[in-house]
Amino acid sequence: MAAIHASAPARKGTTPVGRLLRLNWLGGTFAWLWLVVVMVPIYWIVITSVKTSENYFFTNSMLPPHEITFDNYKLVFQNDIVHYFLNSVIVSVGAVVPAVAISFMAAYAIVRGVGNRWLRTMNTLFLMGLAIPLQAVIIPVYLIIIRLHLYDTLLAIILPSIAFAIPLSVLVLSNFIRDVPRELFESMRMDGATEWGTLWRLAFPLTRPALVTVTIYNALGIWNGFLLPLVLTQSPDKRTIPLALVSFQGQFQVNVPAIAAAVTLTTLPIILLYAIGRRQLLSGLTAGFGK
Repeated sequence: MAAIHASAPARKGTTPVGRLLRLNWLGGTFAWLWLVVVMVPIYWIVITSVKTSENYFFTNSMLPPHEITFDNYKLVFQNDIVHYFLNSVIVSVGAVVPAVAISFMAAYAIVRGVGNRWLRTMNTLFLMGLAIPLQAVIIPVYLIIIRLHLYDTLLAIILPSIAFAIPLSVLVLSNFIRDVPRELFESMRMDGATEWGTLWRLAFPLTRPALVTVTIYNALGIWNGFLLPLVLTQSPDKRTIPLALVSFQGQFQVNVPAIAAAVTLTTLPIILLYAIGRRQLLSGLTAGFGK
């Protein structure tokens, strides 16, 4: 009888697995509550964008409209939002691609050249770059751009964006490359592969989740960037999406549905980018900071 009682399964909730299940239910409840908190502003912006100004001011703002109108979107397109959208695409792609490529090669060199004093110094500089906010150096950046005769160009936004995207990208990629077994690198060297060949044929495929992570993270940050376009550009045709939204707000004044339509259009690329790379983003961040 004692043996039977000893072999009987423990009651639910008394084992670590049972306690973990209870914690998961609690975490799931808070996750759903947080989802509701996040979705309410998105819901408000979308339904407001298809209302007229009269419906917005004289009806409950949280209720959907009785009649849907797309005149707000037409008004936004008539005010050259496509041009601002293309400017943001050029700035984001022109900054993210070089930043990720440079960060990947720098992270590989830091991990593979452990005993090199120069590489250790460079790694320290990259880590110091994480402690310097953009707001603290915006005036020196402005003076440098003026000296380079790049003011009021998209390149004036791209170059500082690359510089500020590299430190965090190097940190994530170097931590990820460091987790690759050293035996794989040694076997590649024994097969006669050069460091350049090992970089692209071994490290690149194995670190793809981390590359997707830093690509999405930097793209979102640069797409939403406001300070650099504000300080380093002046002409209306050089505006990016965040800066254009401010002009829409001043232009439409109290036309809240038109502003909501502009915000909806500019948010769609961010939502699509996150939906496409959501799993790679989460796995890359977990591997980059959790090991």
